[in-house]
Amino acid sequence: MTVDKLRAHYGLTRTPFSRGIAPSQIFAARTHKEAVARLKWLVDETAIGVVTGEVGAGKTIAARAAVAGLDASRFTVVYLSNPMVGARGIHHHLVTALGDIPKFHRPALIAQTADLLAAETEERRKTVVLIVDEAHLLSSEQLEQLRLLTNTDMDSRSSLGLILLGQPTLRRRLKQGHFAALDQRIGLRFHLDGLTLDETAAYIAHHLTLAGRSDPLFSDDATALIHQTSRGIPRAINNLAVQALIAAYADDKGIVDESSARAAVTEVTAD
Repeated sequence: MTVDKLRAHYGLTRTPFSRGIAPSQIFAARTHKEAVARLKWLVDETAIGVVTGEVGAGKTIAARAAVAGLDASRFTVVYLSNPMVGARGIHHHLVTALGDIPKFHRPALIAQTADLLAAETEERRKTVVLIVDEAHLLSSEQLEQLRLLTNTDMDSRSSLGLILLGQPTLRRRLKQGHFAALDQRIGLRFHLDGLTLDETAAYIAHHLTLAGRSDPLFSDDATALIHQTSRGIPRAINNLAVQALIAAYADDKGIVDESSARAAVTEVTAD
C-alpha cells in the first residue's frame, strides 16, 4: 500500500489528520476557542499564563493559533519546544532569538537577557512573548529564572509575556509553597479537556473536508469507538482515524465501519 493509493481509494486530495495545517484550518472546538481567546488576552496584558492538558490535547496548537495573527511590528514570539536546557539555556535561547550572541558567563548572560528585553519594550516598542512547551519538565531553578525575567521596574510591569504549556502535573506543582511568588503572578489558568462525542465526529469530518472528502466516510459506530478509545484527545483521534482508514482500505471497503475502527484500536493500543 502507498499513500497515493490510499488517497485515490477514498477520493482524497491529501493525507488527512496531519499536523501540517494552517492555524486558520484548525478545528475550533469549544475549549480550543476559549483557550485561544484567553491566550490572546494574556498576550495583550503581557501576563503569565498556564495552559494544561493531557498529551495530545492541543495545547501547542492553541498557542500557535493565539499568536498566529500578531502584528510582527508589535510582538516578538519566542518558542522553546524543549525546556531540558537548564536555567542558562532559557537565557541563551532568548538572547539568540532576539538577535544577539549569548555571553559565556552566566551573570553577564542574565544581564544581557534583561537588557535585550528592555530594548525590545522601550526602544522598539515590541512585546516579547515566550512560549515554553512541556513546561511540566521545568526545574525549580528554571521556574524561578522565568519569574525573575517577568519582573521589571520593582515589579511594576513586565517586559515579557510568558505562556507555560504542560501536562496537568504543572498546575499541581505550581501550587507548592516554594513557587508562591510565581503562582501569585499567574494571570491565566486554563485546562484543555478532550472533545465531546459530537465534537469528535465534527473533528473527523473537518479533517476529511480539508483532504477533499465532503461526504461521510466514518460510520457512527466507528466514530463512537474512536471517541471512546481516544477520550476525545485530538492527537489520539488522528492516530486512530488514520489506522482505521488503512484497515478499511486493506479490506477494500468504501467507508470506515466499526470493525475497521476496532482493528485500528487493536493496532494502536497493542503492547
